[in-house]
Amino acid sequence: MRARFEDLFVYRDLSEDDLAAYREQGYLHYGRVLTDQGLQFMLDQCMAAWNKQQTEFDPTGTWRDNSLLGDIHHLSAVVRRYYFSGPIVDAAEKTVSPNLKGVTATLIFKMAGNTQTSEWHQDNIYGELDPYNAISCLTALDDSDVDNGGIWIIPGSHKQGQVEFSYQAAEKEAEKIVEIDVDQSQQVPLTLKAGECAFFHCHTLHRGGTNTSHRNRRLLFTRYAAADAVEAYNSNRIRPGRLVRGETKYAEVRDFEAEI
Repeated sequence: MRARFEDLFVYRDLSEDDLAAYREQGYLHYGRVLTDQGLQFMLDQCMAAWNKQQTEFDPTGTWRDNSLLGDIHHLSAVVRRYYFSGPIVDAAEKTVSPNLKGVTATLIFKMAGNTQTSEWHQDNIYGELDPYNAISCLTALDDSDVDNGGIWIIPGSHKQGQVEFSYQAAEKEAEKIVEIDVDQSQQVPLTLKAGECAFFHCHTLHRGGTNTSHRNRRLLFTRYAAADAVEAYNSNRIRPGRLVRGETKYAEVRDFEAEI
């Protein structure tokens, strides 16, 4: 029997209209996923981890230095439950594969006054996984909008497939920035209320804006892929990740984070 934490999370099934919209647009505004209690617990635990491990905003630092805290599920019990058993796992099972693993759980924190941006990219450039059907999920811990550095997205851009770009393991390790020529006339803001979530295809073009407000913008970023997905940029090595649904042929996946 699958674990459900209905005091923390809001579960719902994707409709056929939802699935059709996702296939056409390359993203879906899923809606509310955290209860008031779940949102407060997640904020409290994430900020305790952030304040312990991160420093104040450094304008000379990189976007990753200032905005990211990886493996947040190791530091927060409620994030761990959400990542492994939350409502977006159900959505990923329908949009990715019945055999499913989680491959990323990161806190994205764009503090008030942080005008650094993340440029246009596909998530599958920075972590190219094969098969090409992984999804990225953004769960808002604050209201996320244009003023506080929210996400911009180009609907339907996933249909072009993987952008041709040579991005290898050494470049990923060095955090090389990818620059893509994008027609921004089609961009739309991905606005979220605190406790809501949206997810998008690994080929969907998106970027992060600048936070010109006096409000913080905190997001939980999680990513899901087929259980047997491999790293195309890294000689097709198996991508480790927690098995959250179904089966895998790889012991590395079956055993990964099984203890938590």
